Amino acid sequence: MDIFPPAGYIPTASTIEGIEVYQPAPAEPAVEAGVTDFVCPQCGATTAYSVAEGGLKCSHCGYYEAAQATVVGKAAEQLEFTVETLEKASAAEKHGWGEERQEIECQNCGACTAIPLGSLTHTCPFCGSNKVIQRQASQDMLRPRYLIPFRVDTAACQQIVARWLSSSWMTPSALRRLASLKAFVPVYLPFWAFHAVTKATWSAEVGHTVTERHYSPSQKRWVTRIKTVWRRESGSVRLNIDDVLVEGTSKLSALLLGQIKNFDLRGLVSYEAKFLAGMHARAYDVPLEAAWATGRERMRERTRLACRQQASSSQIRNFGMSLDFSDETWRYILLPVYVAAYTYQNDLFQVFVNGQNGAIAGQRPVDWGKVWLAIAALLSPGVLLSLIGLVTLLLGGVGVIVSGIGFILLAIGVGIAIWLYSQATQMDDA
Repeated sequence: MDIFPPAGYIPTASTIEGIEVYQPAPAEPAVEAGVTDFVCPQCGATTAYSVAEGGLKCSHCGYYEAAQATVVGKAAEQLEFTVETLEKASAAEKHGWGEERQEIECQNCGACTAIPLGSLTHTCPFCGSNKVIQRQASQDMLRPRYLIPFRVDTAACQQIVARWLSSSWMTPSALRRLASLKAFVPVYLPFWAFHAVTKATWSAEVGHTVTERHYSPSQKRWVTRIKTVWRRESGSVRLNIDDVLVEGTSKLSALLLGQIKNFDLRGLVSYEAKFLAGMHARAYDVPLEAAWATGRERMRERTRLACRQQASSSQIRNFGMSLDFSDETWRYILLPVYVAAYTYQNDLFQVFVNGQNGAIAGQRPVDWGKVWLAIAALLSPGVLLSLIGLVTLLLGGVGVIVSGIGFILLAIGVGIAIWLYSQATQMDDA
């Protein structure tokens, strides 16, 4: 006896009366093992990770559940950097976030951010644009093994930024309202952490300054001359370089991230999806091999500096180094960062706050009106006294002293004004 509909098929509309038509049933979406939903067991509302309390909390009924994560710190497992290990990592390592998440792709800056399922946000945290495409987050990427939980809560973040914005008088007064916008988004950012032992041998010509005295027949006296004497030196260096952090994303300012990268990796804990509940996160877009090339270059530079420091003088030429790497290992981790993007006079600015220790880095526009007024105030006394001195000098008065004081003040004012202008330019170009 035939069974209808056949297995794997479902009924569909038929244009002929009395004839039943079937079509293949749509494939059910695969659900990865270990994917969890964060639903309050008391009231059914969605729970989120509370930075202040260090666990899941329901904002509806107050239910609290501590995150059961093991602090591993520096003992966090590292994987060898070999072809075999990379192939095993791709095949055997866990993938995805461990929970169903959505993803928003910004059409303005290109950043892709994983957000909690059902989140109502439609704004890119990195540039503030609302031109985003929302879709199901990919579960193909390697799953992080470790992360550092957020320790700085939003209230503390607001205070840190308020102090930072008020630390420079060169910023526009209206900019200080940024601290009260509550626009700081907690985001877990991807990083690759590398370890290696470097062994190097080096050789170079090292210069030493010596003073010589000799008799000059033409001058009929003893004279002193200074010259550099070069001699060849060599040596060897062995460095055990640990936890070189390489950004796992190319979409954010490496300069700003570098300024807040002083994370204490002793705070690493085993990855749990609970820490991401209610939080934003970014998957890596810089693959492991490319990140390792960057990490190797940084290790090479650190080793080269150690070799040069062995030389008996800082005057070095024809430097050469032979370098070998061994015990190369890596870890994929998430680190906590608060991100704020704001627009001032049609220009985009970013602020990053280290979610573990509160270190801050960001871009601040310069109020050039304030700067030019300050420069004018610095130059005015010198210019005024110089003019008075010149006038009194032409009229037969004692303008020499007044002019001299004026020129001294003017020279001091010019020096401070140049320094002030350079500081403002650096802030404006950050």
